[in-house]
Amino acid sequence: MRTARAVSLSGVSKADTHYPEDEFDVPNPDAARGVHRAPRSAWSRWWPFLAVLVAAPLAAYGLVTLAAHQDDKPTFSSSQEPEASDGPSASPGASATGGTGETPAAPPSAPTVNTSTPVVVLNAAQIAGLAKSEAKKLTDAGFTAVTPGNFTGTKPADSVVYYASEDLAPTAQLVATTLGISTATLSAADAPSGISVVLASDPSA
Repeated sequence: MRTARAVSLSGVSKADTHYPEDEFDVPNPDAARGVHRAPRSAWSRWWPFLAVLVAAPLAAYGLVTLAAHQDDKPTFSSSQEPEASDGPSASPGASATGGTGETPAAPPSAPTVNTSTPVVVLNAAQIAGLAKSEAKKLTDAGFTAVTPGNFTGTKPADSVVYYASEDLAPTAQLVATTLGISTATLSAADAPSGISVVLASDPSA
């Protein structure tokens, strides 16, 4: 039985043994001995700290900028709505006049004087030339469709101006005022052409 090779910790050489030398007994000065780690450069030790010093201010600046933009945005509570314009506003469903949204009807235009309305001047006083002279007064006042004539039928007690519709009331009143007649009456039957003047006497007498 072969005995095991024993190498003492006190540095026993091969000469002290009876075994032949092999490749493990020849020292190699170029062979690496133990585990070696290359020394670290100064940059590899300091770049993590430099990265933190640069990234931290950038991150803080970004957070501050984001917060500032958030504060600039207008916020509205449930009881406050943004105004659409600087003018007066009305609630939905209500008009500017306080109604229910319906457009108020325009008031009817007031009747005006129409001097082109046909006017018939009838002589019931049996005074010669009375209808023509009164008709001339109306023509001189601006009326453009005045016709004199003689009245037939029951003579009224006083001179009167008849008009056919409500819209002719202002014109009939102007005719009565021009001729000095105090009465203007709505009667389509007595004024078929528009306005009729019945002279019971000389208005200027």
